[in-house]
Amino acid sequence: MKKALFLMACISSFPAGAQQIVYPETEKGDVVDTYFGTPIPDPYRWLEDDLSDKTAKWVAAQNDVTFGYLDKIPFRKDVQERITQLWNYEKRSAPTREGNYLYYYRNDGLQNQSVLYRQDASGKEEVFLDPNGFAKDGTSSLSALAFSKGGSLVAYAVSEAGSDWVKVYFMDAATKKVRDEQLVDVKFSGLSWKGNEGIFYSRYDRPKGSVLSAKTDQHKLYFHALGTPQKKDVLIFGGEEKRRYVGGSVSEDGRYLIISTANSTSGNELYIKDLSNPSSKIIAVNTGFDYDVDFLDHENGVFYFVTNFKAPNKRVVAAKIGALDPSNWRDIIRETDNVLTVSTCGGYFFAHYMRDAVSFVQQVRYDGTVVNDIKLPGLGTASGFRGKKTDRETYFSFTNYTTPSSIYSIDIATGERSAYWKPTIAFNPDDYTSEQIFYVSKDGTRVPMIITYKKGLARNGKNPTLLYGYGGFDVSLTPSFSVYAATWMELGGIYAVPNLRGGGEYGRKWHDMGTKMQKQNVFDDFIGAAQYLINERYTSPDFLAIEGGSNGGLLVGATMTQRPELFRVALPAVGVLDMLRYHRFTAGAGWAYDYGTADDSKEMFEYLRNYSPVHNVRKGTRYPATMVTTSDHDDRVVPAHSFKFAAELQAKQSGPAPVLIRIETNAGHGAGKSVSKAIAEDADAISFTLYNMGFSKLP
Repeated sequence: MKKALFLMACISSFPAGAQQIVYPETEKGDVVDTYFGTPIPDPYRWLEDDLSDKTAKWVAAQNDVTFGYLDKIPFRKDVQERITQLWNYEKRSAPTREGNYLYYYRNDGLQNQSVLYRQDASGKEEVFLDPNGFAKDGTSSLSALAFSKGGSLVAYAVSEAGSDWVKVYFMDAATKKVRDEQLVDVKFSGLSWKGNEGIFYSRYDRPKGSVLSAKTDQHKLYFHALGTPQKKDVLIFGGEEKRRYVGGSVSEDGRYLIISTANSTSGNELYIKDLSNPSSKIIAVNTGFDYDVDFLDHENGVFYFVTNFKAPNKRVVAAKIGALDPSNWRDIIRETDNVLTVSTCGGYFFAHYMRDAVSFVQQVRYDGTVVNDIKLPGLGTASGFRGKKTDRETYFSFTNYTTPSSIYSIDIATGERSAYWKPTIAFNPDDYTSEQIFYVSKDGTRVPMIITYKKGLARNGKNPTLLYGYGGFDVSLTPSFSVYAATWMELGGIYAVPNLRGGGEYGRKWHDMGTKMQKQNVFDDFIGAAQYLINERYTSPDFLAIEGGSNGGLLVGATMTQRPELFRVALPAVGVLDMLRYHRFTAGAGWAYDYGTADDSKEMFEYLRNYSPVHNVRKGTRYPATMVTTSDHDDRVVPAHSFKFAAELQAKQSGPAPVLIRIETNAGHGAGKSVSKAIAEDADAISFTLYNMGFSKLP
């Protein structure tokens, strides 16, 4: 409470963004595209060329301005030191059993990448694989890993500089010796072993031109036999059948290859191939992309799937090998009012439900009988509950906005929960409170939001508040701890997370209500959250910041251009910001289920143009203080989105608030980002936000 009050006393009288900024000149071209007879200028098209020296010089000039500005924030180093102190605690993942070992990830505190350890039956621990040795600067990460049956061999994928493109290596688990063979051009791929013979994996043909931004839309599933050159790999699926995404996994009993294919991020086809018969054909479980169906297990000729077919909140169904068509499915776990995800371990299903974005878990037999309600440590997010049929215990992690991730074990026979591992951190959860409220959006829809802050906070309209959102791709924002949010709250700030439409918190209907020509619902929900926080005097526009990444970057860009007066600070990160051209880069065409494309119809083009952040920056408008963030190796949402948006804002901003773009080097969309880079970026975001709310110093 004292810190919060002291922070309030540190508000200075100088206007936000008082530093004098001279932005780099951004050349305007004369490119004009025509959509359904409507000309659309694209003056910054040249920034899409990520290989040009001209773009590189622009990036360097923008970073010079941005870091020059950040360097002058008087408390920036203090914020970074506090984040570093808070980040410096041991973190672990829930373990999984492979062969005679338990494997888990551990980070001693400030290691750039978490290290894979293993523990034998006696409890002896050793490092198994340390990604910190992949690159001197810590920017290469372990992105996927799979053990062969019995745990004697391991395949693992390495991402360099945060790229979605990875290289696959092979290791003997007993000796930890890396074999002299690798796979390249692998992207969006799982790794799944066929016995000890080799792996199934997915890749695209190497694109011509820029690997960063070139379109990739034909995914292929291959089998690689261990000890053979990659050029001899066998194409399994994706030759004649053109799909944007293809994945393959082998059933636990080793008999069946499960192939999942899709053209967008929603809806898939599922196929099965009998690996015991080399001449067997690939059999369809379902074709078309109208719904989702995922394989869970195979036992005694019966296949188990989880699906949203005729069940928007999902259900578990069973089918026999000769009758896989959906018309033959029988319910094992019926649909409920809560969204379902399912894992398997020890011969049971673990049915994980979300009740208003909070976890509830049941242990269920394969006949659908509920054995136990798993007792969780509190209200929050539980994840894990995975393992093999032979496992006698399973593990899960639990977290919420005030509780760092802790690990628990479950005795599968009794359902009894035990504490397995708990971190020691210089943050006291008892000093903070989280409350879930429900507010009404523009069209009357009831939307949940969790608001977290230090106990004793006064609702006087003057609390610095960070409103974070996503709202898309069926992604659910469930409570989880982050050092970034914890630091913000320690400094007296409020951290608020609404569960917007477009997400998966209430199933497919909730998702669909925020897609295509209903996308405006998502922005209205976010604006509604801001208005609730203002109306209830948690904060006011002078102390309200909005933040989101990727699809959440679009959320921030659209909201700040529609309601610029509502926010003091905007932080769009790695955002999808040019809605007329997003589908022309990398895997962007696969996002069309959520967005639609400007090529679909005149109506869809006009709808996208009306909210596309790049196309809705208006000259003469006073925009919030804005720091756009992106990375030079982002090959998912290419940095040109952020480049164009920043250029538009800098050219048209009429108010005094700064418009900066922070471009990280040797980093990608976010996965595998080194701890040092993450700390620096978080410190800059907090410092920029508080500085532009008028704060001159920290307690």
